[in-house]
Amino acid sequence: MKKILYIVLGTMGLVLGAIGAMIPLLPSFPFLLLAAYCYARSSNHLHDWFINTNLYKNNLESYVQDKSMTMKTKIRIMIIVTITMTFGFVMMHSVPVGQLVLAIVWIFHLFYFIFKIKTRVIEES
Repeated sequence: MKKILYIVLGTMGLVLGAIGAMIPLLPSFPFLLLAAYCYARSSNHLHDWFINTNLYKNNLESYVQDKSMTMKTKIRIMIIVTITMTFGFVMMHSVPVGQLVLAIVWIFHLFYFIFKIKTRVIEES
């Protein structure tokens, strides 16, 4: 039963991550990370298949290997988070506590991506 739950959650993460790779406002990174986690715990076959897809290689591989991302990826994620949270912030104009929570979460995201995730330099050949 646990294995089936991981497969279902992994597949949902994969689908949402694939959609997020095409739609700018939906983040793909956390969903693909969920898929990798769930597939690793459910099926070696699914996990091996997933880590060999371009979706995984383009979005997660560098982060999983050494907790790093390219500057382009970090900026793209920070822009998407900023746009999404700005929309929520504006919609909560009458809920100051909600605005405060969103502002704190936004600052945490910026801090995390700037200081905690290493920036991978792409070597040009």
